[in-house]
Parts: sequence; structure tokens; C-alpha cells
Amino acid sequence: MIAEDVARRYLELADDRLPGLVTGLHIVGSAAIGAWQPGVSDVDAVILTSRPASADDLAALAEIHTSLGRPHFDGVYLSPELAATWPDDRREVPFAVDGTLVTGRPCGELTPVVWLILRKYGIAVRGPAPEVRVDYDNLRRYLLDNLGGYWQNQAAQIAEALPTITDQVLDPEIVTFHVLGPARLHYTLAYGDIISKSAAGDYLSKLFPSYADLAAKAVRWRAGTAEEFVRADLEAAGLAVTEVVEDATRRFS
Repeated sequence: MIAEDVARRYLELADDRLPGLVTGLHIVGSAAIGAWQPGVSDVDAVILTSRPASADDLAALAEIHTSLGRPHFDGVYLSPELAATWPDDRREVPFAVDGTLVTGRPCGELTPVVWLILRKYGIAVRGPAPEVRVDYDNLRRYLLDNLGGYWQNQAAQIAEALPTITDQVLDPEIVTFHVLGPARLHYTLAYGDIISKSAAGDYLSKLFPSYADLAAKAVRWRAGTAEEFVRADLEAAGLAVTEVVEDATRRFS
């Protein structure tokens, strides 16, 4: 598995530069749920350390993440104290995104969704499977806040942009992002589980059949089929976001 190969290469470099620091490594994200796509997906992990990382540790880790290239090796670092509590408040901890180590900023990966993936699907590359605590009330609140905040704001931005868009072909990633993203969160609210973006297309089709064609088109594009997305597709994507948000708020608040 490519994701595990990347994780093992990371461990070789980390053990060479910082012996004894990394005590556990568990793959999460798309690779863990069976949705990893070569050339598209990065490798996401939860990395457990023997101690809080020092400034020298962080400098070495930054070089390691950069040197690994593509696919990027991303993840969140947890010291022993944090690994005992599984915080989901997006506090400041070291984390890597797009192959770059980030410090001194809130970590968007400290969420109940990541802990849910780790608990149910995490792939242990080093260390035993951890006893992960998932607060399902926090999970529900997090998902509803994300839908009603971030995603509803995205729908509003689409509505604002539509008058300036004519018949040009649009970036497929922008449209598919809005078609499939909120449906994944809705599924987790409904079933307490995680699905891939492609599976979210099928779920959206069942939830709102009027968007079935658009969802299927988005899934085909993610699978590598050439698809063109135009203004009408973006408009429908914005409407789908709003309907998913409203349905989730009504059913799960």
C-alpha cells in the first residue's frame, strides 16, 4: 500500500534524525477508509511522540516533511499528555499540511471526525491501536456548526458569484467539492460513520434524487473521467449545499 510505504519512509527519516521521538503512527484520512487515490490523495496520519517537540525537533521534522515530496505526508503530532485526552478543540499543536510543518496556529485536524476515523479505521504503522475517545455529542455539534457555518457561507458565496459567471467551463474541483463535501457530514450525523467523497455522491443521490445526475457526474470526474462543469452545475451545487444543511439542521439539531 503506497500510504503505508510513505509512512514507513517518514519513520526511517524521523528515527535517524530524532531517535526515540515518534512512538506511534496511525494512518487516517482517505487511505484509512479505502478511498486513497494515487496522484490525488495525500497521506494523513496521527503521530504520537514521547515528549512535546522542542524547537530543534520541529526544525528537523519540517525538513523531513518537505523532503518526502509527493504524495505529501501530513498529520498531527500529539504529545503523551494530549494523546491521553484526544482533544477536539483545534488548539495549537504541530501539524503538517500539504507537506509543510505548521506551528503556532490552531490545528484544524484536532476534531472529533479525525478521532472517529482513527477509532474505527486507523491503520497502525507503529504502535498498538490507541484507545481513542470519541465524544459523540461534540461530534454532532461540530458537524452541525461546520454545515451551518462554513458550508452555508460557501453556498452564499456561490449565489453572489453566479451573476458574474457566463457559459465558461468551470474548475471541476470547485463544483465537486461543493457537491460531495456536505453530504459526507450529513452521513456522519445520520449514521455515526465516515464515507468517502465518492460514496457521498451515492448518498446525496438517495437523499435528494434531484441532484443524482450532478452527483454522478462529480463522482465520475473524481474517478478520472473527463467531465465539463458549467454555470448550471455550480448553481445546482450551491442549492444542494443549502438543502443538505437545512435537512441536517432540521433532523439532527
